[in-house]
Amino acid sequence: MHLRTPIESSRQAVSDEIEDPELHDDWSAAEERTPALESMTPPLERRHPLLGTRIVTPRNLTVIRPPSFSLGTIVFGIRALAGYRDLLYTLTLFRLTVRYKQSILGWIWAALQPLAMMMIYTLIFSRVARVKSEGVPYPLFVFSALLPWIFFSGAVSNAVNGLVNYSTVITKLHFPREIIPLSYVFAALVDFAIACVILGGLMMYYRVSLSWNILYALLVVAILMAFTSAIALFLSSIQVRFRDIAAALPVVLQIGVFATPVVYSVGSIPLRFQRLYLLNPVASLIETFRRIVLHGSAPDVQMLITSGAITLCCLALAYGYFKATEPMMSDVI
Repeated sequence: MHLRTPIESSRQAVSDEIEDPELHDDWSAAEERTPALESMTPPLERRHPLLGTRIVTPRNLTVIRPPSFSLGTIVFGIRALAGYRDLLYTLTLFRLTVRYKQSILGWIWAALQPLAMMMIYTLIFSRVARVKSEGVPYPLFVFSALLPWIFFSGAVSNAVNGLVNYSTVITKLHFPREIIPLSYVFAALVDFAIACVILGGLMMYYRVSLSWNILYALLVVAILMAFTSAIALFLSSIQVRFRDIAAALPVVLQIGVFATPVVYSVGSIPLRFQRLYLLNPVASLIETFRRIVLHGSAPDVQMLITSGAITLCCLALAYGYFKATEPMMSDVI
C-alpha cells in the first residue's frame, strides 16, 4: 500500500477540485479576467510646465530587450522619444541656463565667439593671405560661414561627453538616452539663432540686401541640424566605451574648419575635385547657406538633394547604432 505525502495529497485535492465542471468554469473565467486587470494601469497625473493645467496621461509599460540593429528598433525608438519630448525641452533649457548662469554678458557670449574668430580670420586671410571673397566684404564673407560651422562643431564637441557626464543618471533612471546628446544640439541651435541677429546687423552695415530666397536657409539649417544630430549620437555612443573620442575630436575639428569652405569659397577648389569635395554635407551646406544669405541666389537643387540624402542615411544608421548599444550603456559607462 502506497502512502501519500502531504504535498501529494494537496496536489490531488486541487486536481479533484479542478475536475469539477463548475469550479473549472470559475477557474477559467478568473484566468481570463487576470490579464485584463494586469494591463490596466492607473493614469499618471502631472501639470503642464508652462500652462500649469493638470494633464492625465496613461503609464506605458517599457520592456528592455536585447540589443539589435533593425528598422523596428529605430521606429520604436522614435516613438519613445516623442513621448519624452518634454524632457528634451527641459534639458535644453537647463543647458542654456547653466551655460550663462552668473555671467555678466550672458547671452551675448553666443555672438562674441564668432565675432572674435571673424576678426582673427579677417586679419590673416584678408590682409596677409589675400583670399578672394567673391566680391563680398571679407568680414561678412567669413562670418556667414562661421555661424553654421560653430553650430556644428560646438554641438558635437559638447554632446560627445554628454552620456559620460551623466553616468549616475543613466545607471539609475530609464529614459531614452539620446535625449542627452540631442539636448546639446538644440542648445547650440539657440546660440546659432542669437548669432544670426549679429549677421543681420553686419548685412545692414555693409548694405547687403535680402531676397525671398532667404527662406531656403531654413531648409539648409534643418539638414545641417539632422547631420549634426547623427554625428553627435554616433560619437557619444562610442565615447561610452572608448574615451579616445573626446581626446581626438578637438584635433579633427581644427582640421575640419580648413577642410570646409569657411575662410575660402568652393571656387578655390580645383574643378575636378569639387564634386568629391561637396559630398561632405557640412561643406556643401555651409557653401549653400552663404550663397543664399549673401548673394540671394536659390540653392543648387542637386547639391541640396545629395546632402539631404546623405544626411538621412547617416542619421538612420547613427540612430540605429545608438539604440542598439543603448541597453549596454549602463554596464560599461
